[in-house]
Amino acid sequence: MTRRILPSGASALLVECDGLPDVLALHDTLSATAPAGVVELVPAARTVLVSVDPAMLPLESAASWIRRATTDAPPPTGAAGTAEPVIVPVRYDGRDLAEVADELGLAPDELVARHAAAAWRVAFIGFAPGFAYLVSEDWPFDVPRLASPRTSVPAGAVGLAGGFSGAYPRSSPGGWRLIGRADAPLWDAAAQPPALLAPGAHVRFEAVTGA
Repeated sequence: MTRRILPSGASALLVECDGLPDVLALHDTLSATAPAGVVELVPAARTVLVSVDPAMLPLESAASWIRRATTDAPPPTGAAGTAEPVIVPVRYDGRDLAEVADELGLAPDELVARHAAAAWRVAFIGFAPGFAYLVSEDWPFDVPRLASPRTSVPAGAVGLAGGFSGAYPRSSPGGWRLIGRADAPLWDAAAQPPALLAPGAHVRFEAVTGA
């Protein structure tokens, strides 16, 4: 395992990781051991950005904490692993559902059951505010993106791409394959926190029927 700690401006450090599993493990460890002065931990596909208040936690001290946390700390058993999941009700009527199921060798109902039964976790946020990239050890499928992205995907659309699942917090272009729609407010700039699905959160999709 190779991790590099790089400066990122006057109040942050960027930790480079080997890959997404390493990012998830590092995010758990840092979340469980964060000292006063840590402002935010921002995971991405291969990095974790550690934002601090330099008046409370100088960057040199933050770097020392990261090194200690990642070499000396036991495996994390904190809130990230035990928190109750966020339940997201989904109507599985997406325009690509039948096609994706066929490509995966599943019946549409089986695809829905597998998606709803999986224990998902927010790996990181990207693409748009509140857009969560979800991963699951229960989800073995690799779903290719559309060859040509749609110019407009409706807010709440639930999709698949690669090994990820996610839901569009607002209408936008997009190339994910759509299998359903959610009514949950995924992003509200006036709320605290504004994103329903934050990095590290556990998520369950719940199949619902009706209009």
